[in-house]
Amino acid sequence: MNKTVFKLPLLISFLCLYTTGYAQKTFELKSPDGCITLTIQAGKELTWQVDHEQTQIITPSAISLSLSTGEVLGKPVKVTKTSRKQINSSFGTPFYKKSQVHDHYNQLLLQCAGNYSVEFRAYNDGVAYRFLTDRKGELTILHEEAGFRFAGDHKAFIPYVNKTHEGSRYSFSFESFYDEMKLSDMFPDSLAILPLLVDCGNGKKAAILECDVEDYPGMFLLSDPQHPTGLKAAFAPYPLEWKFNDIIFIPTEYAGYIAKTNGKRSYPWRAVVISTQDAHLADNDMIQKLAPACKIQDISWIKPGKAAWNWWNSANLTGVSFRAGMNTETFKYFIDFAAANQLEYVVVDAGWSINSLMDVHPEMNIPELVRYGNGKNVGIILWSGWKQTAEELETVFPHYAKMGVKGFKVDFFDNDNQRMIKSMKEIVEAAAENQLLLDLHGFRSTGIQRSYPNVVSIEGVKGLENFKWAPFDEQGNILDDFPRYDVTAPYVRMLAGPMDYTPGAMKNGTKETYRTIDRHPMSQGTRVHQMAMYTIFESPIQMLSDSPTAYMKEQECTDFIAKVPTVFDETKMLGGEVGEYIIMARRKGQTWYVGAMTNWTPREKTIDFSFLPEGNYEAEIFMDGINSDREATDYKKETVSLSSGDTMVMNMYPGGGWTARISPIR
Repeated sequence: MNKTVFKLPLLISFLCLYTTGYAQKTFELKSPDGCITLTIQAGKELTWQVDHEQTQIITPSAISLSLSTGEVLGKPVKVTKTSRKQINSSFGTPFYKKSQVHDHYNQLLLQCAGNYSVEFRAYNDGVAYRFLTDRKGELTILHEEAGFRFAGDHKAFIPYVNKTHEGSRYSFSFESFYDEMKLSDMFPDSLAILPLLVDCGNGKKAAILECDVEDYPGMFLLSDPQHPTGLKAAFAPYPLEWKFNDIIFIPTEYAGYIAKTNGKRSYPWRAVVISTQDAHLADNDMIQKLAPACKIQDISWIKPGKAAWNWWNSANLTGVSFRAGMNTETFKYFIDFAAANQLEYVVVDAGWSINSLMDVHPEMNIPELVRYGNGKNVGIILWSGWKQTAEELETVFPHYAKMGVKGFKVDFFDNDNQRMIKSMKEIVEAAAENQLLLDLHGFRSTGIQRSYPNVVSIEGVKGLENFKWAPFDEQGNILDDFPRYDVTAPYVRMLAGPMDYTPGAMKNGTKETYRTIDRHPMSQGTRVHQMAMYTIFESPIQMLSDSPTAYMKEQECTDFIAKVPTVFDETKMLGGEVGEYIIMARRKGQTWYVGAMTNWTPREKTIDFSFLPEGNYEAEIFMDGINSDREATDYKKETVSLSSGDTMVMNMYPGGGWTARISPIR
């Protein structure tokens, strides 16, 4: 009798599921190396679970799409057909940190009743899934459920949305420091941006990403009130009314849905990168593997490189015979500096136009700057705000492209609701049609750079500009810890792709000497810490943020910086720990570039040069000077001979760095 009572509820439950056509089914997908297991449960709801070897990373977490028709795709779910395949291939990446990406994964496609599918992939370094719908007409998406319920109360590196414009919850520049706290201690109802990193213990870390966000809003994360160590997705609703705070788009009324979109489409990828060593995070290709292939047929006009830039240094020039500022003479001087140092571009920042992008400042002659730059092999890139760019798109890009301008730095998107994502795509496509490069600011990276490599950089990083206004407490102590951020972002933010940090400060401060002076800014950490960024920070167009005057006074450092490429053939991580330090080597042709940075903790590390092919090499090395702990500009330069397998001890002072260019001796 007891046995009958015990089994009856299970029998009733099974019969109910069976008769309604939603019997619980379990599917398993393993990574090619067998280390990662993705378990999918399909029945009353659709859940996914992620395990790495013997460690459970994510416990069963629900995923679904809610439609305005009342349907919830994934609750319940009836799988009508399954298909599996394995991909093992590679593809070229001409504007990346390596020339080839190995693409190896196992895939499971679940076709479901209701004309939709869910595609799952398991890679050796992570997992991903996305919804696909096959409906006629338009669909209205009320909400997407994406759950990430972690198995333990782990420490996380959380980039919160910590500042909004006039209370607009989803208006944000996507620049945040990392709050390091346990998942259970997350601030309730506080949005976090992606990527977000979780330390799962035993050396394993998991980073949450999204990719291929098109005609859809970007994903934020919130703590899950139903699970103390869980995260859940949040999305900006579609804006119906808005205003502008100067040039910043501020939604004032939202719709009750997040997107209206084509019923026949794929949706953004939701991915978790899993690493067993921190170093693997800084050399991860998940976004490249998930992003759509390049959509530009002719890419020969896309030229990566470095740029002189006026905004951070306030065009502080000395020893000139003209008044420096927003005028033609100043930017001819920037062009001369760029040409002398073989920089490919000069970025003319805000102020060159007045009310319209077609209304040029009376002291600025853009055609003359283009002509002058062309004569010295230096291209001109112009700043623009998103508002003006979007409003004048049909006239501005053709006009300046015909003039010979090479690109635009488009700023102040500061949103990624569906309307803004559509606008971004229109701007990117229009730029590609007119053979213009783009540097997107106030935006986050989700893979657009592979599909449209004319997007040569994306901000979404707490970059050097923030040194101009970093806060202090009442005792005069620095509140913003930039050296720690500098050795965290390569493992987290850089997972999503290029970041326009704009390095290169020649005025450098220790904890005691650093000050915020808007028009005469300086950096935290040593000179060589800044120099190492040119190897470590990924960006196909990289700025020299300080003034030509500052660089010419420090020509030895400038010569080194100017020779570091912005795209590479190979990347190798030589060591590192999130938030502590990083050591990275990159190769372009036969020349290797090594960069290392530490937080405020001084370190002694040994570099093993066994990554070098056989042969003899000459290394030009810049290291922290013996007094750089009290005078951060102090450095030492050495030139030494090396062979593969040699080792070398390097010392990094507080907020310090180490960098080298290693060339074969012929």
